[in-house]
Amino acid sequence: MPSILYSLYWKRFSTAGAVWSIAGSLVTAIVLIAFSPAVSGAPGSMFPNVDFSWFPWDSPAIVSVPVGFFLGWLGSVVKPDGDAYADQGAEMEVRSMTGAGAAAALDH
Repeated sequence: MPSILYSLYWKRFSTAGAVWSIAGSLVTAIVLIAFSPAVSGAPGSMFPNVDFSWFPWDSPAIVSVPVGFFLGWLGSVVKPDGDAYADQGAEMEVRSMTGAGAAAALDH
């Protein structure tokens, strides 16, 4: 979700920001789910007789989404795309909002 929102509404969002955001959110979510009551310690968990859960909630989104937003911002600030795609910003904004011109691929 952070990468989608950043790419739609922030012109300085970079490729590195997208990669950092997606990878960081994914890793955070997987780690938090692995150590949540959904996996161990609760009667309805995958391993009810073993308790290695230290994350208190079943859903990691309360942590992984803000981590994704932070990493998307950090990646865009640390490794900006510069002017490589500056001329396509207005065109991409119109395409993302209306879908106009999305019928064919662009030659990059």
